[in-house]
Amino acid sequence: MNFSKRFKFSDWPNRDILAVAAGVYAIWHGDELIYCGMSGREIEKAVKENKKKYGLITRLNSHAQGRLSGNQFCVYVANRLVIPTLTTNDLSKFSTGEYKLDYMTKSYIRDNFEYQYIIVDTSSEAYSIEDKARSGEVFNQKPLLNPI
Repeated sequence: MNFSKRFKFSDWPNRDILAVAAGVYAIWHGDELIYCGMSGREIEKAVKENKKKYGLITRLNSHAQGRLSGNQFCVYVANRLVIPTLTTNDLSKFSTGEYKLDYMTKSYIRDNFEYQYIIVDTSSEAYSIEDKARSGEVFNQKPLLNPI
């Protein structure tokens, strides 16, 4: 299985990722595997419908934005990695609107994480590789945030 080299989220967007593709990705903090996921459900349908952007590129873009709404990875990062670092002073700045959790999550992702990916032909292949990655079979470790 040949995953790409690692790319920094701070350098997002990545123009090398196909606009329409199913794939599996791994997110890293140094040598620690943080999260594994897949994108491209029903990729075959998206190709037939000539979608402009679909799958891996849109999922990684969503992660790079740091918005918690509708993004389980960003929720995990906020809950497990960002919030525990907040001070009492930080918390008071949320009530005034000076701090926003989405922005802090985006900054955390871009400052700390790298990703790598593999493009596959079918969504069933992506599901299979994702399960192997999350169980520790692919990278010899389970991801911190979503192991199985």
